[in-house]
Amino acid sequence: MKILVTGGAGFIGSHVVELFIEAGFEVVIVDDLSTGRVSNIHPKASFYQLDIRSPRLEEVFSVERPDYVSHHAAQMDVRRSVVDPLFDADVNIRGSLNLLDCARATEVKKFIYISSGGAAYGEPLYLPCDEEHPINPICPYGASKHTVEHYLYMYSLNYGQNYAVLRYPNVYGPRQDPHGEAGVVAIFIGKMLNEEPITINGTGEQERDFVHVKDCARANMLAISAENGIYNLGSGKGTSVNEIFRLLRQITGYPNPASHGSAKLGETLKIYLDATKAKKTMGWQPTLSLLEGLSQTVAYHQAFERTL
Repeated sequence: MKILVTGGAGFIGSHVVELFIEAGFEVVIVDDLSTGRVSNIHPKASFYQLDIRSPRLEEVFSVERPDYVSHHAAQMDVRRSVVDPLFDADVNIRGSLNLLDCARATEVKKFIYISSGGAAYGEPLYLPCDEEHPINPICPYGASKHTVEHYLYMYSLNYGQNYAVLRYPNVYGPRQDPHGEAGVVAIFIGKMLNEEPITINGTGEQERDFVHVKDCARANMLAISAENGIYNLGSGKGTSVNEIFRLLRQITGYPNPASHGSAKLGETLKIYLDATKAKKTMGWQPTLSLLEGLSQTVAYHQAFERTL
């Protein structure tokens, strides 16, 4: 069996690639390396440095003939989406449609699409959010990621394309770049290990659903045999940014307090996800506790990120 992973040189995608190779799959990576790293490319995977919007993507599908697609490549920066919504839509919507057309033309058996559980729901009407919660994104990123879910339904209805949507929570863990588009965990760890000052956006009481990258990668494997549909991934509980700071300070021995700046435009205050459907249908649930996962992530950054 062969799977094509877009964004496979990135933080989450590289873990997905690793898992499928360990399971005996042939893996093809498509990544333009705009945020991915050459060092993340698995030596046993075939690699194409390519933008998902490129017309050349059709050639990759024609040559490789993947059985499955796991689509992680995206414009994923909420702040950039607010500043440049046209670019966000071009990558996340037009790029995904290019992939879907290639998948349809080569009769891909299952299209696994990575959506956003943190940005698509907007400000929750209730918590934790299940898949039936209204979709009211407050940033272009959330809107663009959700839009592709509608296209997947249409491609299923009109062309018989099987699919699974995985709405990710806030994913953290090894290989998350502490610079650029990084999440709060990687940013905090990078600054703490270098004893640099840390600024928390807003009050720090904003809550997120933090799940380790290996748990999210495992959901991709389970999604191959899952029925068509949308699945939240999450722990079902929120953790504040202030609490993340406190735990990482405890793990790293960081000596300084944090300062507070202005809140980010387009950022949801509190969001965490009900993953009951994923548990009942796919047998998925998080396996790593937050403290254990953060400790592993700090150890990774101490061993690798500080030498880059």
